[in-house]
Formats: sequence, structure tokens, C-alpha cells
Amino acid sequence: MISSPWHCMNYENETWLRVQIDDEDQATLLLCSLPPSYKSFREILIYGREKLSFEDVKSHLLSRDKLDNEFGSDSKADRQASILVASKKPNKRCHYFKKLGHVKEDCYKLRNKRAAESNEEDVA
Repeated sequence: MISSPWHCMNYENETWLRVQIDDEDQATLLLCSLPPSYKSFREILIYGREKLSFEDVKSHLLSRDKLDNEFGSDSKADRQASILVASKKPNKRCHYFKKLGHVKEDCYKLRNKRAAESNEEDVA
């Protein structure tokens, strides 16, 4: 069991308490503290795994945030699918875009470039 200390204020005598919370409980607390818009995201993580870890939850949340920032807010299903796909390829590096999380064949920047080039050829 991995646990890390959390510090809480005891307001009766104004002292700090050190509380140990195990890793899985921290992950559950984090998921339960998310707003309602994360309902399906939360359910996928809770019911899709036998055991939760705080690091897994944190990395999936960061991936979701990064995808939202890069692509804008798509539909819930698209975001969740993108997160799950990205989490399966964390160490893959795109040789075109030089970013982790996808390979050259799946690179959206390369696809956009090729689409723009083919549109130019059609016009000419």
C-alpha cells in the first residue's frame, strides 16, 4: 500500500494533523471531486480498471486537459476515445511532429498538410 501524507488543520486546538491516505483512496477522492461534466470520464476510470492509482488518474486528467486545449472541446465520446487511445501509446513518438502519444501515421498535423496540398493540386 502506497500512501502519502496529507496535512489537515485541527480547528479545535489550531494544530496541523498529518493523515496517511493510501494511493487508491487518493485516486477515488480526486475522481469524486470532479465536476458533473466529468461523469462519464469518472465512470470509465472507476469501472474500467480493477485497481485505481493516483498517478493513473492524474495522467488521464492531464491528457484530457491537453487534448481539450489542442483540439478544442469536441463531443464527450470523442474526448474519451482520444484519451483512451492516447493512454495506450504513451511512449510512441511522432517522427513528423516530434510529440509523444501518437505515431506518424496518426499525426493530425501531417494529415492536415497533405489535405491542404491535395486541395492545391485540385485547384491548379
